[in-house]
Parts: sequence; C-alpha cells; structure tokens
Amino acid sequence: MDTCNGGPNAVEFIINHAEVSIAFVQDSKIPSVLSCLGRCSNLKTIVSFGNVLTAQKKEAEELGVSCFSWEEFLQLGDLDFDMPLKKKTDICTIMYTSGTTGEPKGVIIKNEAFMAQVLSIDQMLELTDKAGTEDDVYFSFLPLAHVYDQIMETYWVYKGSSIGFWQGDVRFLMEDVQVLKPTIFCGVPRIYDRVYASIKSKISSAGVLRSSLFQYAYSYKLGYMEKGLPQDKAAPLFDKLVFDKIKLALGGRVRLLLSGAAPLARHVEEFLRVTFGATMLQGYGLTESCGGCLTAISNVFSMMGTIGVPTTTIEARLESVPEMGYDALSTEARGEICLRGNTLFSGYHKRQDLTEEVLVDGWFHTGDIGEWQPNGAMKIIDRKKNIFKLSQGEYVAVENIENKYLQCPLITSIWVYGNSFESFLVAVVVPESKALEDWAVKNNYTDDFKSLYENPKARKYILDELNSTGQKHQLRGFEMLKAVHLEPIPFDMERDLITPTFKLKRPQLLKHYKDCIDQLYKEAKA
Repeated sequence: MDTCNGGPNAVEFIINHAEVSIAFVQDSKIPSVLSCLGRCSNLKTIVSFGNVLTAQKKEAEELGVSCFSWEEFLQLGDLDFDMPLKKKTDICTIMYTSGTTGEPKGVIIKNEAFMAQVLSIDQMLELTDKAGTEDDVYFSFLPLAHVYDQIMETYWVYKGSSIGFWQGDVRFLMEDVQVLKPTIFCGVPRIYDRVYASIKSKISSAGVLRSSLFQYAYSYKLGYMEKGLPQDKAAPLFDKLVFDKIKLALGGRVRLLLSGAAPLARHVEEFLRVTFGATMLQGYGLTESCGGCLTAISNVFSMMGTIGVPTTTIEARLESVPEMGYDALSTEARGEICLRGNTLFSGYHKRQDLTEEVLVDGWFHTGDIGEWQPNGAMKIIDRKKNIFKLSQGEYVAVENIENKYLQCPLITSIWVYGNSFESFLVAVVVPESKALEDWAVKNNYTDDFKSLYENPKARKYILDELNSTGQKHQLRGFEMLKAVHLEPIPFDMERDLITPTFKLKRPQLLKHYKDCIDQLYKEAKA
C-alpha cells in the first residue's frame, strides 16, 4: 500500500517511484491522476471513492487503464476470497513524506512497527489517563495520507470507537465539530491557534464584567494546576460556571486533546489546558518514527511547553551540533534529537543513500534540535535545516520567528523570507479577513476587496502590528520585518505550498512568490 501526499507533481512521482498498479482516488483528484497517466506505465486501475464521469472513464481506457466508481468496484468483490496470511515483518505501507524540501521520500513501515505504535498509544493512555472505549467519538480531518491520522484512526478502530469525517472544507471545520461533538480531538498547532484566537476574541467583546470574571477564574485555576492539582480538581466550580461554555467551541464533549506535527505555542497550550476541561497532550513524531514517539504526560503541568518523554517503544538521545553551538554534554543538554526503537521505519524506498544519511548505528537523526528539561521532558528549540544567515552574518531561525509573529491576532498565516545576500527579512502574510475589513471601515476605504490587500496603508498597518508583536516577544532588530505582501488566498495543498499538516513548503513558496519577494526587497530599499 502506498499513500500519497502533495500536489500533482508529487502524485506522478510517487506512482512511478513505487510502481503503483492500482490507485484509490478521491473523485475531485481524478483529473490530477488522469493528467499524468501517459507518463505512468505501471498504473493499470483507478478506483474512485465516489463517481467517475463518462469522459474520465473514456480518457483512462484510451490509455489502457481501467477506471471504476466505488459502486462498480464493490460489484467486483468475492466474499469467498481468503485473505493471504501476513507476517509482522511484511511491509504495511510505503508512506511518502510530504517533504518541505525536495522530492517526496518513500518511508517503509512494516506491520510490526505500525502495530507496536498502536499498542504503545493504548498503553500510554491506560497508564496516564484513560484508554479508548466504544463510547468515544474521534473527529477525523487530518489527511489519511499522513501518518498522524492513520495511526490514530487505527487505534480508535482497534478500541471499537466511532469515527466521524469532516466534509473536506477547512471553512466548515468548526461546523463539522459542532455536528459530531467528538470526545477525542487530534489537531495541529495552526488549528488550535484558530480556536484560541476565536475564543479570546469572544471573551474580549463580552464586556468588562464577564472578561474580568473569566480572567479571575483563569488565574485561580492556573494557580492550582501549577501546584500540581489535576485539571478536573483545580477549580470544579469555575469549570461549571465559566469554562463549560468554552468547551462548546469543540462540541462540548471533548475529553482528550492531542497536538502534534509542529510545536504548539506555550500560551495556547496553557489556555487549552485551563479552559477546556480535557486532558491536553502535546507530542512529537515523524513519518519515520511511525507517528508519536515522545509525549507529555497527562496532568503533569511542568511538562507544558515540551513534547514530553519517550514512549515505551523508543529510546531518545541528543547529539551535539557544534556548528550551531549546541552541546549535548553541557549542563543544559542541547543537540539533534536521535531515536532508536521498534516503531522506527525500515529505510527509504529505493534510496539507500538517504537512508544511510539519517540512520547511523541504528539511530535515526531527526534534524530537530531538542533540549532536555530537568524533569526528563524534551523541548524542541530549533531545526537544523530551517536556519539561514543574513548578509551581515546574523543567523535566523525562521520557524521560531514565524511562531512569534503568528501570535498577532490580525493574521492567520505567515511565511518569513531572507537570504545571505540581504540584510533584512520580508514576509508573505495571510491576514484575518475580518481584521482587514474592520480597518477598511474605520479608514473609510471603499475600494474592492482585491485592491484592499494591495493598498500600501493596509500593508503598513499589518506590518506595524506584526513588528509590535515581535517586539513584545523580544525579537531582535534583524528579526523584524521590513516589508510584507498581503495574500488573500490561504496557503494550500492545491498550489503545493503546505504539507497535509500545514507545514510551510519553503522552496515551493519561494518559487510561487518570487516576483513578490523581489518587489518587497526593491520597495524596502527604496
């Protein structure tokens, strides 16, 4: 089984690289597959999860490829068929990483690694919180082509829980949550950031009395959680009077919140832990580790802001990175996170060279920089690859800077850019549309929507607010932005600008916005 992440180019690459002979395709993605059929000699069968247009079927058949709707495909089945026996050493999936750089890599995951991961989740929840039950309802909106959701869904199926699927449009994500009312919510930081911003906005507009009551209840509960009380015992009265209404943002029944794929901002994690009346766990994992390999422990408040401790299937250590000034043997142990254990991948498909680069003496080198905390938890502090040098010699850790700017309530996404030929940073920003519209009303701006995003005064307004946020979070002078481009369309997978877990694909962003970047530097210098 092969799973595809990425845009049309990635689909063609994966079909050929994995020598795929049958592809199961979302009906809206059939055109992408048809467009590369002439260059995919191994592909013989396409199965749509929905319907197939007559013209699409004809186009496929002219190239020697059978094309079935889901109903047609089901008619081909045979109930008397005996499934072949599988061994734990057999390949479960070749999962292609969405890859923020370069071509996708086919991560080979065997049955034993996949099931060890599922069982380790069960063990962790059993020991620290509450294992899944038939009463649980899991909300699935992350792509199943990504290891995070595939592992989680397998776990909830294993426990007999229900799974509800979103309708596939991020604009209606929160509506879907309200309809389903899940007990389990697995998200990524970009989604939690939106939930946090929405709730904070409602609290701010609720009036002085209600805002003051909320702040008092928040501080009261936070104080007792910091002293070690479990979240459900820290302030039960305030949970009932104040925080129960906040839980409704995710349907009102959530008991477990999980966050992964990227670091969750500390202030957002704290807010969710205090207000949602649910266990909030931040974890860390990669496709190569078959999903989560470190996780925070339920109700251990001191682990907030960290990715927790290794699961029982994994060993973790740090390796010094002297060129970045990280010493794994110092009193503040910092270095590249390396993993070893029985949930690791078995190499990259047809890329022994890349496998040998990252798997050294049985240890997988993740490329992430971590810091051991006194309580044994790990904290992500940097990324080996997402660092560049400005022309004056200053090093820029761009992900850290973006995370600081994302705390500005006026924006939903930001891509910060710089290089060694320039002395300052610029950015492409997706503003919160309502914030920009409010600015337009306040400033009597009546032109159309498109020209609003191009308006120099609107751009300066967003730029000033971003730099104000940067100053509040102690960004240094060279980390401040000199110019921004306002983008009305959110970064999306259709244009190959983000991964399925909303990570920025920097080379693709640069290619897409090259003219904008050149213009920003020209303007800023002028």
